[in-house]
Amino acid sequence: MPPRVFPLRPSSRRDAAGKPISNVILLSLPDAEYELLRPHLEPLDLPQHKILQEPGEKIDFTYFLNDGMASLVALSRDGRSVEVGVVGKEGMVGMSLTAGLSRGTFRAIMQMAGSGVRIRSEIFLQVLLSTSSLRSELGRFGLMHGMQVAQLVACNRLHEIVQRLARWLLMCQDRFDSQLLPLTHEFLAQMLGTGRPSVSLAAGVLEDAGLIENTRGTVKILNRKSLEETACECYGIIQHFNSGLGLK
Repeated sequence: MPPRVFPLRPSSRRDAAGKPISNVILLSLPDAEYELLRPHLEPLDLPQHKILQEPGEKIDFTYFLNDGMASLVALSRDGRSVEVGVVGKEGMVGMSLTAGLSRGTFRAIMQMAGSGVRIRSEIFLQVLLSTSSLRSELGRFGLMHGMQVAQLVACNRLHEIVQRLARWLLMCQDRFDSQLLPLTHEFLAQMLGTGRPSVSLAAGVLEDAGLIENTRGTVKILNRKSLEETACECYGIIQHFNSGLGLK
């Protein structure tokens, strides 16, 4: 499936405060539909580790990211966690609402700081009734994202930690657009569902191979091509899903 091309709309694609919009879904909407949403789009900064939603709790807002990256994290009763999906500027946090569910299934947490807009859930559902293009775009995103979630579940079960870490770093860079990724080994361990020592060993393997550089609280990607070769095939499959959402 070839990537879609979205026209830039610098004059009309701004939030209620006049700030530019770069969320792919919002950019794809016809002007008339976007203008229905625009008065209700509240701009906000999204710092790293900010929790957007908790599992089982009422969804008060939906979020459209302009930049940064949110993780969808499954939690166990004993406190363990594993990432089952990621959302960047290609999508929306709060997709359960589109299926008629008022409560979230996973924790949504900002993995890398960014910015975006949010809209109250009750207003979002009202607007959704009269915006067919938005419904179509969200349906497309929901399908592709569901495939991504399934692939990540398989990846966490079938592949070695070095391959998974390489895949995960690539997915982060796709959305953060920088060689420098503000990530600690502790946070990486939580996302990958493993212990910190395992992540540190895997990061050491990638560093010894000259693919990354570890500094305190930061991972620098030095050789993306070799990192892609080291990652499991899941990265290529997920990248194909991303191309269908307009994310390179």
